[in-house]
Amino acid sequence: MKYKASTPEDYIAQIPEDRKAVMQKLREIIINNLPPGFEEGISYGMIGYYVPHSTYPDGYHCTPELPLPFMNIASQKHSINLYHSGMYADKNLYNWFVSRYKKFTNRKLDMGKSCIRFKKIDEIPYDLIGDLCKKMTVNQWIELYEKNINK
Repeated sequence: MKYKASTPEDYIAQIPEDRKAVMQKLREIIINNLPPGFEEGISYGMIGYYVPHSTYPDGYHCTPELPLPFMNIASQKHSINLYHSGMYADKNLYNWFVSRYKKFTNRKLDMGKSCIRFKKIDEIPYDLIGDLCKKMTVNQWIELYEKNINK
């Protein structure tokens, strides 16, 4: 679902009532665990965490006027989704997440290359998401990103 929000608070205000507390908790987990340097805002119609132009002036190679995206959270029609570009770019990080997920829930992982879909919002593994946020600094993300786009 698309929301016309200009701030994360505005985004959360527009989503269904039964998801507001969950999205706010996810947001707090991310903010409290991401290494310094990432900024929060609205990115691609979702709550986004990205490397600002002040740190990485080139921006996102597909759309250079946008900052370099890293993570997003979104309320979709049937799920709450977390997008993590680092897992898409780093197979070891992806494998770490997949193997750790089983320790936090018995629910089958519903995941694409960078998108994790949580259909049962009362079973979101917040501690695991917090650990995932700590795994990559801004400089590590920039280095990995540049290595992958220059292939």
